Amino acid sequence: MTEERGLDCRGLACPQPVIMTKKALDAEKTPINVVVDNSTAKENVSKFAAANGWGYRVEEQEDGLFHIHMIPPISSGIVAKGDEKKRLAPVYLFTQDTLGHGSDELGKILIRSFFTALLEVDPKPKTLLFLNGGVKLTVQGSIVLPSLQKLEQQGVSVLSCGTCLDYYNLKEQLAVGSVTNMFTIIA
Repeated sequence: MTEERGLDCRGLACPQPVIMTKKALDAEKTPINVVVDNSTAKENVSKFAAANGWGYRVEEQEDGLFHIHMIPPISSGIVAKGDEKKRLAPVYLFTQDTLGHGSDELGKILIRSFFTALLEVDPKPKTLLFLNGGVKLTVQGSIVLPSLQKLEQQGVSVLSCGTCLDYYNLKEQLAVGSVTNMFTIIA
């Protein structure tokens, strides 16, 4: 039996434990022990394992740590024609510079986490559309600008509404993607 690898995800904010687990599983299909320090991370990593066919069991330690022992799926190596995972590249629309309603502070944390996770998924989105206050995410000083620039380098189209940039006096500060109009957005 193959020895279990270790992956220490203690102290990491969501979605980092899942992202690190995904990278480790993609790199090597051998047993792994993922260590997390909170129940949310435990649940997210466990759900990720199950969704990807990995067997797992969770051990809760007295010190509050969770050890998620994972084993790779058993595969015959035969893939029937048509069974491949097929997904169309999505298009995302952003109408504000935070994610969700309620706390703006939490919304900024969530929008940053969204774009961090988006860098790790495949297929990448086809297009990211920014309207109204969402255009604030595409300008100089944006908390997600580095992620948006990486996504654009990976072939994702980043489009900001010109009318919206004008309204907020931000057109000269656009730092990623290009200016678009409503006709192009809906056509």
